[in-house]
Amino acid sequence: MNTWIGWALAIAAVVAGWFSYGWQGIVLAVSLVAFWLLLQFSRVMRLLQKAGEAPKGSIASAVMLHSKLRDGMRLMEVIAVTRSLGIRLSDTPEIWRWEDDGGVAVELEFAAGRCVRRTLTRPDTPETDAP
Repeated sequence: MNTWIGWALAIAAVVAGWFSYGWQGIVLAVSLVAFWLLLQFSRVMRLLQKAGEAPKGSIASAVMLHSKLRDGMRLMEVIAVTRSLGIRLSDTPEIWRWEDDGGVAVELEFAAGRCVRRTLTRPDTPETDAP
């Protein structure tokens, strides 16, 4: 959800609470907003805890991950899909990498908190001479 929409809904809840029930309505609206924020915080903490248990930058299949990704995804959405924290390659531009056991890797570039480019790289395989 867009942050502006979230803040607008929170303000609308406070205003509606004031007009409906006075100061008790404001208390109820602030309590509901605080509860919603705690739910979001709890969700993020559970996600990071599960991702922290997995090896850093490791995924089961880079090809499957690449097929699930799309432009505009936030880093938290990518971590939810990978179930692993990525390896940060660069700060400017912000680039993260995940790799599977076969050496196939996915590199994601983020700008303004959203994925703008994703690259699938395969390891170089030496060509064998056929008889």
